[in-house]
Amino acid sequence: MRNDARHALHTVSQLARLSGTSVRTLHHYDAIGVLKPATVGENGYRYYGRTELLRLQQILIHREFGVPLSDIPALLEAGDSDRLTALRQQRARLEQEADRYRRLARTIDRTIAELEGRATVMDKQLYEGFSPEKQAGYEAWIVERYGQPAQDRIEAGKAAMAALSQAERDSWLAEVAGMEADFARAMAEGAASDDPALDPLLQRHHAWVAKTWKMGPTAEAYAGLGRMYVENPDFHARYEGIRPGLAEWMAEAMAAYGRRVLSA
Repeated sequence: MRNDARHALHTVSQLARLSGTSVRTLHHYDAIGVLKPATVGENGYRYYGRTELLRLQQILIHREFGVPLSDIPALLEAGDSDRLTALRQQRARLEQEADRYRRLARTIDRTIAELEGRATVMDKQLYEGFSPEKQAGYEAWIVERYGQPAQDRIEAGKAAMAALSQAERDSWLAEVAGMEADFARAMAEGAASDDPALDPLLQRHHAWVAKTWKMGPTAEAYAGLGRMYVENPDFHARYEGIRPGLAEWMAEAMAAYGRRVLSA
């Protein structure tokens, strides 16, 4: 599809705001050739047209599903009919996930109702919407990639979670959700991933990981966890869902914190 004269061109900053990505991410996509601008002005500014906007949409959809960035160019070069097929398949997957989240929401609503004394939840209803297969696959992926030490951390994490009360577990999840929101906010405000101003937030995150693992991650282990956020499809999709590019940004921030603070 060619750029349509009826659609305005956007600068890289405008496209970043429009799409929710960062200028840095768009520069990176340009550098690796996955998303080139329609034209570059004499002033050096990049300009993106309708074709590039649609291409970026496809990139972000693939990233939502955890497709590695290196695999996306080949997918984008498919013909229009193949792209339509891919979009329809992607939409079907989104519908499946949306249905699962709706069932999870109903499960939570039922549990709240029981805790408030308004209803009784059948045993089997406590787990509607959860995916044991997905959790098992996720754990197997980690162990295959990182070996026995990862298995030990998974088991330690499970033991730690089992020892928590429901209130403590809710607080533990709320704590990491709050930090993830803070990371996304810092990225949105243009903070560089290696900015020392992020150290208080990274210190909180490192402490949360230490509590989860029952051991303080070394600089290498903390950086490895960041890489897992990028490489594991489930983790990557989670962080991309919070903010596009967040997984890579957090991985860089964690590695920089390890070099700057944990190795000092």
